[in-house]
Amino acid sequence: MFGSLGVSTHAFRQVDVFTRGAFTGNPVAIVHDADNVPAEEMGAITRWTNLSEAAFLREPSQRSADYRVRIFEPKAELPFAGHPTLGACAAWLDAGGVPQQPGVVVQECGAGLIEIRITDAGLAFAAPPMVRHEPVDSDTLSHALRLLGLTAGDIVASHWIDNGPGWMGVQLTNAQRVLDISMPTEPAAHFDVGVVGLYPAGGDAAIEVRAFFNDPNGSIREDPVTGSLNASIAQWLLGNGALTAPYVAHQTSGRVTVEQSGGQIWIGGTTDVRVTGTVTL
Repeated sequence: MFGSLGVSTHAFRQVDVFTRGAFTGNPVAIVHDADNVPAEEMGAITRWTNLSEAAFLREPSQRSADYRVRIFEPKAELPFAGHPTLGACAAWLDAGGVPQQPGVVVQECGAGLIEIRITDAGLAFAAPPMVRHEPVDSDTLSHALRLLGLTAGDIVASHWIDNGPGWMGVQLTNAQRVLDISMPTEPAAHFDVGVVGLYPAGGDAAIEVRAFFNDPNGSIREDPVTGSLNASIAQWLLGNGALTAPYVAHQTSGRVTVEQSGGQIWIGGTTDVRVTGTVTL
């Protein structure tokens, strides 16, 4: 039993991020005032929520930040993740947070300081730099393709596009091929693969995205909508000329907007605070 269990009550919110309508985005759990919550307990809470991630709001350690957040997935703590970033910001604002700079929230996390713009269309974070951006070796790529039921003929390009969670990016021949992937049934370790395909020009979305990852038991799961992956896909495909911004990405039932201004890529979407209450730790 954790030392703090049953002795502290914290504000709690669950936020639907990158939604296209009610209950269509990626939910994230947010625990407020978590400065005294130990990391081991944060991990246990994250696994208990049965969501892909949970975030824990704390006082910032840097003067220019509005708040600090620690982000956990069931396997480990993450230096950065996209939908928890927007979810944490939405929860902080919903709880009465007022940014130091009007219209811009500054989040402190393991990846450093992340700017989040408040717009009429929702929130948008500045894509952090990638920590790994290099070709995927042939053995690793072949293993990923086999698990996803893909062949070399399905692939346009592949690259490590890791901005914290560990993503491998795989571009397929088109968006429909992405949609046609069946969920893998074989277990795997260290499997964080983002798949993307382009739609024909003129539609309501430029790309279709899917994100596959392994849970602590090794089973491969799919993330509903993934901000970190969409950020690194944008950096990858805008960088090589495969895409131009602004554009819209679809991922399962969610919607992600991508804009580029002043050399910065912004990843945005709608956030809905769906659950508000308290949690006893």
